[in-house]
Amino acid sequence: MKFSKVLLVSALGLLMAGCSCKVKNVGDENIGDGTGGPLKDINFAFDSYKLDNKAKGILDGNAEWLKSNSDAKAQLEGHCDERGTNEYNMALGANRARAAQEYLKTAGITASRLSTVSYGEEMPLDPAHNEAAWAKNRRVHSNVSK
Repeated sequence: MKFSKVLLVSALGLLMAGCSCKVKNVGDENIGDGTGGPLKDINFAFDSYKLDNKAKGILDGNAEWLKSNSDAKAQLEGHCDERGTNEYNMALGANRARAAQEYLKTAGITASRLSTVSYGEEMPLDPAHNEAAWAKNRRVHSNVSK
């Protein structure tokens, strides 16, 4: 299992090293810089991919921004806390990203502008090992590109 994680992280590192992604600026916002940009993250309860009312409200705001910026695309990243197996967390992250994607589609964003990826527990926002950190890590983060 540990070897699989090391192999996965190494492969992701190689893929990222070969990426020729560039930050694009729209007004004062940095698009695609991984710092939150114009779209807000949503969070989830433990062991869940159900969108609560707070997440839906945030996604409504994200949908409005995407409607106002029709040339922008969003990659929805599903993330988990460190509890559970790597395989389980990859599936849970994928379900979280798909839940956000489906909500945005029902809000009028075309599927061709949305993509999903799961990072499971591999890219924590907060590396601490406590409930406060785990709550931050159970999220969907959106990267925007043109």
